[in-house]
Formats: sequence, structure tokens, C-alpha cells
Amino acid sequence: MTDLFQFEADFVDSLRCIPMQVRCKLDTCGIKLKLSDWNQMTTDERQALVKLTCTTETEIQSYREYIQQLIIQRTGIPATKLPIEPHPAWLDSATVPASLQEKAQEIGVTLTQQHWAGLTPLQRFALIKLSHPGHENKNFPRAIAEFHLL
Repeated sequence: MTDLFQFEADFVDSLRCIPMQVRCKLDTCGIKLKLSDWNQMTTDERQALVKLTCTTETEIQSYREYIQQLIIQRTGIPATKLPIEPHPAWLDSATVPASLQEKAQEIGVTLTQQHWAGLTPLQRFALIKLSHPGHENKNFPRAIAEFHLL
């Protein structure tokens, strides 16, 4: 599997939790996936969700249809659709989100625009997700370190 982060190492081998790259694809295609639904999927189905691409409009539509089909098969209920952000912050390499900057400053890190631009979109996505209030934030400092932002 590719693009799995070191801060996810405690669960990626078993895929017991939804990895960031799948979370990014879910946001991209506008599907909410509950952990309970993820855990009803087979390992092969989870691995397929990791490996499938979700970049072009065609891929995004295919991913959305595939995951909807899986969720219906496993739960009998369609997945909740989410609004798709037309200009997601993780794709904007020019602007560090203020909320992320604030979260980084809480742990003594200043994220510059140069740092931000040097990250991949998936790394930026991970930092944004890990900085949200209510998210288990133990992985935020780990991601900061893994991405060499200290």
C-alpha cells in the first residue's frame, strides 16, 4: 500500500481504522463513511479503497459508486452524502489555513507558506483533519514531525 503515514502505523497493517488517504478520497467524492461501516468490510474491500484512484471526475464518480455499493451490501443502507468542497484547502498550496496555523502554534510550531507549499496535497489534508477540534489530536504532533515541520 502507498501513501500511508508513519503516524498511522499502529492500525494500517490491519486497516482497522480508516487511513488518511481513504478519508481524503471520501471528502473528494462526498461520502461519509462511519468506522462501523468500514469495519464491516472485508480486508480486500478496504485495501481496494486504499488502492483505487480518486483524482479525475471519472475516477471520483467510480469511487463514489463503488463505496456506495459496498456500504449498501454491508449495511443495507446507503452512505450519507456530504457536500464536496469545490476548492479544498489541502489543494491550495498558497494559503495555510488559519485554524491549522493556530493548532500548530499550540505545540510551538509556526507553519510558513513555504512549508505548506512543500507538502503534498495528502499531507496537507492530513494536517487539516488532524487539527480539527474534536479529533483525537495525538497524531497531530506526530504528523508535524513526520512531515519535517519542526
